[in-house]
Amino acid sequence: MASLLCVPSCDHSSVVRARIALCALVATALPLTGGAAAAQPPACPNAVAPPPPVDTSEVPPPGVPAPPPVPVPETPVGGDRLADCGLITAPGAPLPPAEVTAASWVLADLDTGEVLAARDPHARHRPASTIKVLTALTALRELRLNDTIVATKEDANQEGSRVGLSPGVTYTVQQVLTGLLLQSGNDAAHALAMRMGGMEATVQKMNALAKELGALDTRAATPSGLDGPGMSTSAYDLAVIFRAAMREPAFAAIVATRNATLPGAPGGPPLEVWNDNQMLRHYPGGLGGKTGFTDDARHTYIAAAERNGRRLVAVLMRGENKPERLSAQTMRLLDHGFALGGAEPVGELVTTSPRPPAAEAQAQDNAAQPQASSLFGTVGGPLSLLAAAAVAVAAAVGVRQRRARLAAAARRNRPEDADHP
Repeated sequence: MASLLCVPSCDHSSVVRARIALCALVATALPLTGGAAAAQPPACPNAVAPPPPVDTSEVPPPGVPAPPPVPVPETPVGGDRLADCGLITAPGAPLPPAEVTAASWVLADLDTGEVLAARDPHARHRPASTIKVLTALTALRELRLNDTIVATKEDANQEGSRVGLSPGVTYTVQQVLTGLLLQSGNDAAHALAMRMGGMEATVQKMNALAKELGALDTRAATPSGLDGPGMSTSAYDLAVIFRAAMREPAFAAIVATRNATLPGAPGGPPLEVWNDNQMLRHYPGGLGGKTGFTDDARHTYIAAAERNGRRLVAVLMRGENKPERLSAQTMRLLDHGFALGGAEPVGELVTTSPRPPAAEAQAQDNAAQPQASSLFGTVGGPLSLLAAAAVAVAAAVGVRQRRARLAAAARRNRPEDADHP
């Protein structure tokens, strides 16, 4: 098709020359997007999308196309060093404990936002129930704590972990959030979503909030963390989201709660709820966090703690309970962070979505200009579309090459034994 479009069909010499130049650009760029070049893996294996699923939980309904991966920002959010998919530490800093084997993790200061160390922080992985932090933060911005929710049978019958909401019983939003965060109740997630306008509307609100915060690796597919089409986040994003949530007094109080009681079934005793985060009970100074697991996501974990007035957060993704449980790995990582003292940060947790690069902003401005100002004048729509495609291809190639250079440079600068198993 490109060859047909490149045959001059106009006898205006200036237009012919422009089309020939454009065709040369397309001929140069197209091989990079197809054939053998397209089969080459990116610099980081999960830079674009999570690993392939192991079950059918992410298959879209019949007739619904699978969503494309979340776009990769041209500039790594939080700093250029965070583009690396290996171990990222400050110059001269000790290596983190070898027992920390999660595929991707971030260790950061909860107050300053400084990222102290990381491994593949922007890798796209599935969040499992750690996405409930975003669900809770969305609910806190949409609802009032004393708003009421009458649980339904549909709430109570949700798949996976449940806190035990009883159909027909009235709960406050605060009580439902307690069940969501302490016992990872999928029934609580569903009840909150229906109160916020339904599942689809809630997921849209969650994704809009993630983008607002600068969590640009994130796409929620469900409010519970059950895997769904296009679900994606990163350890970096979860640290950003958790930091924002901890600024909400109600959230910070709930995740620090060890046990609570909710209304029970009619005629029955109150429902006793215990926090399932082992770190909160076994780590001195624990502030709370969130756990998660699905077959596709594997183990995920968020935990925060305070020591000597300093608050740190650790996020681990795609972990396994070996050589020890992920909760123990998280505690070791927090110990490592507190021992670092004033080590130079390797990046930062953003608080808002980064502004687009100047080139992208200029492209958006150009797109808003009237069609009459097109470089090709009256040649017509097809040629303009081809020009746009060529520019997009060139930009995509540039982004990939830049990310590859950043990752390669970071790998050269880190110790030989940094990528321990």
